[in-house]
Amino acid sequence: MTGGVYAANVNTTPQLNVPEIGGGVGFIDQQKEKMIGEKVFREVQHQMPVLQNPWLEDQLANVFFHILSQTQIGQPIGLVIINDPQINAFAVPGGLFAINTGMITSARNMDEVAGVMAHEVAHVSQRHYSRSQEAFKGQGLLTLAGLLVGALVASQADGDVGTAVMMGTQAALMDKQLNYSRNQEREADRIGMQYMYSAGYNPQSMADFFEVMDRATSKVSFLPDFWLTHPLSTERMSEARLRANQFPKVKSSLHDEDFEILKWYSRVVSNQATEQQLQILANRKNFAGQLALAAFYLKQGDYVLAQQVLDQAKSHQQLNNLLVLMQTDIYLGQNKVDAAYKAIQSAARIMPENRALAFKLAEVLIRQKDAAQASQVVQRFSNKNPRDIQAWRLMQQAANIDQQSPFRTVNVLRYRAEVEYWSGLEENAIKSLLHAQRLVKDNEVLAGKLKTRINEMQKERQLKI
Repeated sequence: MTGGVYAANVNTTPQLNVPEIGGGVGFIDQQKEKMIGEKVFREVQHQMPVLQNPWLEDQLANVFFHILSQTQIGQPIGLVIINDPQINAFAVPGGLFAINTGMITSARNMDEVAGVMAHEVAHVSQRHYSRSQEAFKGQGLLTLAGLLVGALVASQADGDVGTAVMMGTQAALMDKQLNYSRNQEREADRIGMQYMYSAGYNPQSMADFFEVMDRATSKVSFLPDFWLTHPLSTERMSEARLRANQFPKVKSSLHDEDFEILKWYSRVVSNQATEQQLQILANRKNFAGQLALAAFYLKQGDYVLAQQVLDQAKSHQQLNNLLVLMQTDIYLGQNKVDAAYKAIQSAARIMPENRALAFKLAEVLIRQKDAAQASQVVQRFSNKNPRDIQAWRLMQQAANIDQQSPFRTVNVLRYRAEVEYWSGLEENAIKSLLHAQRLVKDNEVLAGKLKTRINEMQKERQLKI
């Protein structure tokens, strides 16, 4: 195991000394990892309770991409949020990262979330899966990825059956080397801390969160999934603290309102908060609590109560994207489409790169039957990330209202196929494209594009997990 060594002197700053693994990796291996990561992405979308929430995704993606910018990893497959109260996160070769809502709601600040992300990023940057004994012998890596999906799905199951499957899968995981070695865990801690520090986060928070989790697990008889695949020993905890102490002090914000908003909003969307809890917070004129309570009523479809609480929040602070998104949703829920457009359009135009605002604007434009504008707003995002299911869904809805287009049905089918494909419904996606292909046999350019995409989907579908 290669790796940089810390200077023993506490007063010296550890240099960012990360072993260069990627350099020796062949192009074919990288392509294979990407295909595997995408395959697991589709399986996860298909079999797990993935949260499709652009605002939440964007908040976490900001931290995630900040950490990734410290690495040699190319364009990642993406970050997925799983709606599950268990503390868990995982990473797959090719750069697919997933984080449970329980991870966000258990953390005390953004640096603790960043610590877990950095640890997972380090596993991928150091190619721990791919360097394990089974890797690249036939479909070894794909087998590992399949076992990972199996374990995650099993952990979702209820009751003893789920536990039994989980234990069986864990045995298989361990047998297949998917549980990381102690050295790999320490390497991921060490390199993850370096990434954290370079990105401006506090390395102490990784050690802090280990301790939080250790206290949480001592109160329950079972281990969270994260512990099963990332065993935590007392030795590893003390090593993490010693290592964190070698970094210069990074000032942590004791009260970070942005993180409070993220945490309470996550609790609402993942059903981990009660109305009473939220009311207590909101009554203290706590801005995060007011936004969360408004989100709670919005989720229940009570637009009048949601508006009342949102108005209280507005008296504190007008400029907040989540507030703008919720106000737009309240108007849409009440079928006040023009008011919804007024609420969203200026924020979305000022920040065109903001995905959550852009998608909400597109939603409003679709309700206003403005297909061309809606497509224009969304297309930049689907071009940038072809795996963006929500972008494709909006493109499909926009195509559907475009009565003028001679290719209306073909476009609806094309975009629907991408939604189906990335949601793990590969066979349905290919059928949608074959249907579209029959409709455009006279248009050579479009027929050619469809043929290419069908071939890609069929080839990738052959990968068996």
